[in-house]
Amino acid sequence: MKPIKNTLLFVGIVLLTACHAKPKPPPTQVVYRFDDHRYLELTGYHCEGGLRYIDTERNIQHQIYDVSDGYRIFTKTFIHPSERYIAITSYEGGGFAISKDYGKSWDGASYSPGGGAIKYGASYPIREEIESFTVVNDQGFMLTKKGELYLSSKPFDDPRLEPGGSGIEYTITTGKGKTQKELIRPGEGGGAWGENYLSWNSILGPDSWTIYAYRSNFQNIPNKVPKVKNYKGWDHMRCNPDLGLEKQQ
Repeated sequence: MKPIKNTLLFVGIVLLTACHAKPKPPPTQVVYRFDDHRYLELTGYHCEGGLRYIDTERNIQHQIYDVSDGYRIFTKTFIHPSERYIAITSYEGGGFAISKDYGKSWDGASYSPGGGAIKYGASYPIREEIESFTVVNDQGFMLTKKGELYLSSKPFDDPRLEPGGSGIEYTITTGKGKTQKELIRPGEGGGAWGENYLSWNSILGPDSWTIYAYRSNFQNIPNKVPKVKNYKGWDHMRCNPDLGLEKQQ
């Protein structure tokens, strides 16, 4: 019986050691490069987890999403030469993490309700409709396969909507054909620059309908994605879904 006792003792020690073994950390990989000194790292399994922005030239590192957030990479065309304004979207393309100071601090941006490509339609495109996302000249441009363009404002705030500003006065025509004056007061009319995405149709289309059209940072906006020249970054996010997984024999 002694050999059996020794065997059981050995098995018990192995199991106890396994229980107290340090868990293996999830793998980290570069999933996007903006240029030779700026990139995104994803930590997690199956291309899902935490996302970190790194700029080695400016010595900036920022955790945009924690591993527990379960960020999933954006799989459509993604071109991002812009440096001051950084906009990152995820798998569905339904919202954005943004920085307006080269990646030092981060906030959120969203599609503005009622700002879709079709009046009274959806406010944003679904993943299957998206063709590409380009961030250039400190503006974001989301293009659909139908050619519909959603974009953020020009990179400055309208002083009329700042504290102490005059507000923006505009005129509308009522359903009865009468004209009346309206006022967008300071602090109203949407967030600061770069924080709202709307369709070009809703702002400057022939039947434009959103009050963002009266803001100076949405005046004379392009109706197509600007051309990007000499871009040295990646045009898609890349990820190895098998990284860190044990190979089955």
